[in-house]
Amino acid sequence: METLRSFLHDLRRGRRQATLRTMVQSGFALFCFYAGYRFYRFYLWGTGRSEVYVPRPPSVEGFLPISALVGLKRFVLTGDYDMIHPAGLTIFLAALAIGFFLRKGFCGWICPVGFVSNLAEKVGRRFRILWQPPVWLDVPLLSLKYMLLGLFAYLVVWQMDLRQIEAFHNSPYNLAVDAKMLVFFLSPSGLAAGVMIFLTAISFVIRNFWCRYLCPYGALLGLLAMAGPLQIRRDRAACIDCKKCEKTCPASIRITRKETVRTNECVGCTQCTAVCPVKDCLTVTGPDHLKVPTLLLPAAVVGLFLLFYLLALTAGIWYTEVTPQSMKQFYMLLAELPHPGV
Repeated sequence: METLRSFLHDLRRGRRQATLRTMVQSGFALFCFYAGYRFYRFYLWGTGRSEVYVPRPPSVEGFLPISALVGLKRFVLTGDYDMIHPAGLTIFLAALAIGFFLRKGFCGWICPVGFVSNLAEKVGRRFRILWQPPVWLDVPLLSLKYMLLGLFAYLVVWQMDLRQIEAFHNSPYNLAVDAKMLVFFLSPSGLAAGVMIFLTAISFVIRNFWCRYLCPYGALLGLLAMAGPLQIRRDRAACIDCKKCEKTCPASIRITRKETVRTNECVGCTQCTAVCPVKDCLTVTGPDHLKVPTLLLPAAVVGLFLLFYLLALTAGIWYTEVTPQSMKQFYMLLAELPHPGV
C-alpha cells in the first residue's frame, strides 16, 4: 500500500512523464549509438582498414542536415527524391512534419543531442551549478540560432540555383559526406575540439545551451510549431502561481506569465502539464480549444516518425542507390575531397 501511495505521489508530481521522456529519448539515443558503431565498422571497411564488411546503416544520414536541406530544395524544384541520402531527407521531412503538427516534439522526444543536453542538465542540477542567464543576456543569445538558420537559408534556399544544387548533389563530396562527418568527430582539429569541449562543459552550467541558443534546425522547427495547431493553455483563474511548471520546463519558458504557450521554444515535452498540481490548469489544446491527452503527444511524435520510416521503406526511398563499392572508392580518397567550391 505504501508503495502504491508513493507511485501515485510521483505520478502527481509529474515524475512519470519525465521518466517516460527519458526512456523514449534514451531508446533513440541507444539506437543512434548502435547505428554509429555499425557505420564506423563500414567506414573501416570502406577505407581499407578492415576486411570485414558491415552494411552501412541508412539512419546515419540523419546527421547530415545540410545535405538534407539541399535534397529538399532539389525535391521541391524537380520532384526527384534524393537517392544518394534518401534516409536523411526522410528524417528531415519527418522532423518538419512533427514540428508543425506536434510542436518541437522531435527536439523534445527524439533528438539524441537533446537527450545528452538533458543528462548534462540533470548533472548540473545535482551539483547545483546550473545558472539561468538574465534576460539582457538570454535574449541576444536566443537570436544566434535564428542567425545561423538565416545563413543556411540564404546560402541554400536563396543563393543555390538548380545547376548548383545538382552539382552539389552529384559531387564526390556529397557521396562521402557521411564519412567526412565521422572523421570530423574522430579526428577534430584543435579549434573544433576546443569548441566541442566548451559546448559540453557549458551545458552543465546553462541548461540545453546548444539546443536553446545555437541549433538552427531547432529554430526552424520552432517557427513551424508557432504556426501549428497545438499549444499549451493555462487557466489563469485556476493557477495558484506555484511556478512548478516553470521549474520543470527544459526551455525555461515563463509559463505563469502567459495564457497560451505558443512560443517557438516549447519542445512539447508536456512536463509542465504533468507537474501542475491543479487539475486542468495547464492543458495541451488543439483547434477550438480541444483538449489533447498529455500522453497522446509523445505517442503521436514517435508514431509519426515511424510512419515516415515505414512509408520510405515501402516506397523504396530509404536505402541509398549508391553501391558500397562506389562509396569505398570515394572513402579511399577522403582527404582529397574538399567541399564543393573550395
